[in-house]
Amino acid sequence: MNEFQTLGKLLIFGGALIILLGLFMILWGKIPFVGRLPGDIIIKGKNFTFYFPIVTSIILSIIISLILYLIKK
Repeated sequence: MNEFQTLGKLLIFGGALIILLGLFMILWGKIPFVGRLPGDIIIKGKNFTFYFPIVTSIILSIIISLILYLIKK
């Protein structure tokens, strides 16, 4: 395969990935349960708020792993 064809396919894939990531970031706040699951850590102080969505991260990791497994298979 020509080097430019490979580079072109890589750029198209990268662009599609960036578009999907942008859509995900726009819609993140509209998904009702994401970031507010039991086990997510929220520490509110007087002048700061520390937020670590550990359970949400684990669930998203499992979902992404399953999707990639099914695509690879």
